[in-house]
Amino acid sequence: MRINLTKKDIIKSVYMQIGFSKKISENLLEDIINTLIKNLIVNKKIKISNFGTFEVRTKKKRIGRNPKTKESKIISDRNVVLFKPSKQFKSFINTNINE
Repeated sequence: MRINLTKKDIIKSVYMQIGFSKKISENLLEDIINTLIKNLIVNKKIKISNFGTFEVRTKKKRIGRNPKTKESKIISDRNVVLFKPSKQFKSFINTNINE
């Protein structure tokens, strides 16, 4: 079963654990996200120790097909964000899989 984590959930968690007001917690989360986005735009790569690396890559244009209609279309080139987890993150996830 998939459970979505929303900004509201993160704000509530910061509010409950650290004790900041909800408004300060919301501003803190927004600042973190904006910092990540700005750095990705400028540097194309962000490495967060013991967590992983975010990287912007360019996908070339290609031919795609609509599976329903079998119609071919050209998918234009675009930038995508990739995430590669660190060894520590992978290890943590795999050792806590049954908890």
